Amino acid sequence: MAGPVCANCGGPLPPKTGPRGRTAVYCSAACRQRAYRSRRTPEPDVTALITEVGHVANRLAPQPPDTFLTDLATLTSRVSRLRRIAQLTLRAKEENVTEDPVTEIGHEVGDEVAFAGRIEQHQRELRVHCYRMVGSYDDAEDLVQETFLRAWRGRDGFEGRSSFRAWLYRIATNACLDFLRRNKRVPRPYDPLPGVDQRGEPPQFLPWLQPYPDAQLDEVASAEAEPDEAAESRETVELVFLAAIQHLPPKQRAAVILGDVLGWTAPETADLLETSVAAVTSALQRARATLRERLPRHRGEWARTTEPTEEEQAVLRRYMAAATGNGDARVMAELLREDVLVTMPPNPLWFSGRDTFLKFVSESLDPASPGYFGEWKHLPTSANRLPAAAGYVRRPGTRIYRAQVLDVLRIEDGKVAEITAFEPHLFPAFGLPLTLT
Repeated sequence: MAGPVCANCGGPLPPKTGPRGRTAVYCSAACRQRAYRSRRTPEPDVTALITEVGHVANRLAPQPPDTFLTDLATLTSRVSRLRRIAQLTLRAKEENVTEDPVTEIGHEVGDEVAFAGRIEQHQRELRVHCYRMVGSYDDAEDLVQETFLRAWRGRDGFEGRSSFRAWLYRIATNACLDFLRRNKRVPRPYDPLPGVDQRGEPPQFLPWLQPYPDAQLDEVASAEAEPDEAAESRETVELVFLAAIQHLPPKQRAAVILGDVLGWTAPETADLLETSVAAVTSALQRARATLRERLPRHRGEWARTTEPTEEEQAVLRRYMAAATGNGDARVMAELLREDVLVTMPPNPLWFSGRDTFLKFVSESLDPASPGYFGEWKHLPTSANRLPAAAGYVRRPGTRIYRAQVLDVLRIEDGKVAEITAFEPHLFPAFGLPLTLT
């Protein structure tokens, strides 16, 4: 009896490499991407969006809190879509040299509102694409807006020879490459910390690195990804991968993201980057060699899911309990791997080794210590498909817990192998409050 076949080309599927994770639907990333691009997403109905906003607004009620927050998030999302469509339409009208509206853009796009909506519906996946390119959530937001602006200004240049989505990816990739040319970002080793006995070689310092909210990744996956694609995407948004590709030159980085992550063929990638197939193939070979040096050796054995596993969630809960002012140092020690690595971009602080980190933590949690920082509370969340703890601190003499840090945990074999601690200004993007009472 024949085994399962690829949903796109009908060829045999690769064997499953481990006991966990989803069974593949496509035989390769290229087939998966071709199947994705063959599906047409209906253009947004502005009238329907307005109607939905009215329905959600009319049923808003503060109780129960979970329903209220869900409805509020839906309302905010729909209003944001309408605002972006209106802004893009208004921008087009301001740029017109005649009073007649632009009603035809090539042969696929209708009037201004439809064109604005057509651009806006790709906003989420383009933000993830820009984030992979530059490693910063804030910069990715700006680059998506730059992409939309360039698309408006160059709308007459879309001739339908490629898909509308591919055209937007070309614009977004070029915007990222221009950004990286203007902003020379080169990873460098952390400087030694005076008086701190660190283990091993200093890690690489990437002060621009920022986390990405899982809730926004879920929006992309639920709207556009096949199940196996969503599972695979975890590897390509994890911080260890984001940090590794920051070591690649911009065009090599683009080639890897377009070819190995998005599944574009070498000719498609070469066309987008305006280079030859041979140059793309060479760039991919060099980039893959660099990534092999930067990624964990056993990375290929990781079991991929679209969200933190139950084991990881259990470790996160124990970590949050141990990281409070009343936490047990022994529990924290049991959770951490002996060679745990802790970094805090954009700050130059870093700790290598469990004992070194615990000494730093214990002083800040002990009320009797001169280095006591305050009382802590934590909320669970997830970033880059990894478990994360949002930390709030109540400083001595105050009554409010204020956002302080977002700890993203990389867990291996039930222990925390790496902690990346980020500043709290992105809490709103995670749907987290800035204060707790």
